Amino acid sequence: MDWLGPKEHGAPPHPRREPRYPGALSGEGIRTVFEGCADFQEREVLIGGDPGKKCAAFGIAGQIRTERLNDYVLRPLATSELLRDALPEAAVRMLLEGIVYSQSVTLCTTLDEAVFALVDGSVVLDFPGDGRMVAYAVPTEEKRSVSPPENEPAIKGAKDGFVESVRTNTSLVRRRLRAPELKIAEVIVGRQSITPVDILSIQGITDPALVAEVTRRIEAIDTDELLETAGLEEQIVDEVDTPFPMIAYTERPDRFCAGLVEGRVGVIVDGIPLGYLLPGTVGQFFTTGQDRSQNWIAASCLSILRYFCMLGSLFLPAVYVAAVNFHPEMLPARLAWSISEAKANVPFSTVFEVIIMLLAFEVIQEAGLRLPGPIGQTVSILGGLVVGSAAVEAQIVSPVVLIVVAIAGIAGYTVPNQEFSTALRLWRFLFAIAASLGGLFAVVAAAAVLVSRLAQLESFGVPYLTPFAASGGERKAGHGVVRWPRPWVKFREQALHTRNIRRQG
Repeated sequence: MDWLGPKEHGAPPHPRREPRYPGALSGEGIRTVFEGCADFQEREVLIGGDPGKKCAAFGIAGQIRTERLNDYVLRPLATSELLRDALPEAAVRMLLEGIVYSQSVTLCTTLDEAVFALVDGSVVLDFPGDGRMVAYAVPTEEKRSVSPPENEPAIKGAKDGFVESVRTNTSLVRRRLRAPELKIAEVIVGRQSITPVDILSIQGITDPALVAEVTRRIEAIDTDELLETAGLEEQIVDEVDTPFPMIAYTERPDRFCAGLVEGRVGVIVDGIPLGYLLPGTVGQFFTTGQDRSQNWIAASCLSILRYFCMLGSLFLPAVYVAAVNFHPEMLPARLAWSISEAKANVPFSTVFEVIIMLLAFEVIQEAGLRLPGPIGQTVSILGGLVVGSAAVEAQIVSPVVLIVVAIAGIAGYTVPNQEFSTALRLWRFLFAIAASLGGLFAVVAAAAVLVSRLAQLESFGVPYLTPFAASGGERKAGHGVVRWPRPWVKFREQALHTRNIRRQG
């Protein structure tokens, strides 16, 4: 990856100009800014029906709701006798104090304020004889309705999920966490996108230093747009040269609120139907919202099963390659004989068979994801049947390899977080190659490298391997692989350094 900055490439620095529009606040200045914009609208309104007293109303079609504009702004302007007889300064004061039916009103004193008010869905009034303008918020509020999360289905729990509207998402959080201690700070990111990013924390629980660090990193983002998830994730994480995700995210407001109560910092980006929870640790990527809803014994067993499936997905192909090529004595005699017979007519080496099938598995999966739903499912099924059966019948790969790769692939799907599962799939190739070079000794060495690398990672000062490793070697009971009954979990996770460590009496 090229880490050189723009100056090293001879490119000019990223231009920053404040204010963005330095001209004087006027109707002509607004018209100049939005020149060539087909959605820019302007209308003159007779104040109180007086033909000699007019007010210019500016707006952007699609950003404002016409019914609200007509009923709550234009109608009072056109019928108010008080405005008709008032002097300009008095008229502006009446506009600010409630003669127009709008709760959100802003006095614009600069061209920047008026322009951004228009973009945000306000109508801006240029009252004659006064150098200021008044903006009323009449946004369309068109958004996708709240629906169940697609990637995190809830069998026993809430059925609502985050949407693309940041204000709708914060309202979903407020419905669950009604305490006034829930603080929501907002930062604007992106010079062109002007994207609101909300930072959520619970005063008295969340570590103030963690909140300050998250805020500092988000404020330091200097980019033209924040439209995709990577635009935020890769800008604020400690490490970008690792395939493992450093930030946990969720579509479910209940799981997001549970993370806030634990003492984590939440981040919600306008336009992205996800909630981020910081810091990100391994334990978060192996838990689901369903774990908190079902019986603790069943949840604990399923959690243990996920970790075993993760190990199987990661090491099973490598162990098979090592056993066949270097350590046949570790296999039972009948199994070794069966594998030998199956490989008798296969012209390729074991590691080549495994890698070819792993690549075929990835290709089929990628094809299924990129196509429309019904077609993608059909391609996945046909691809699996055709590639698997045809490869075995053509004696390109042995049936045992097909079984091993299928088990490893299916086991990888038990990991709740898809980004973590993708990182495991990448390392699965490396382990298989290592096994072909040095057998189990090379696999163990590669595993040591992986664990060492993960142990070096930190997310906002918290060890990435939490709950297996915690700050100072301390970890409160009830935050490991096994989910304890809720009455037994009295304290929050020690690694988060929360201000209030006790969560219940």
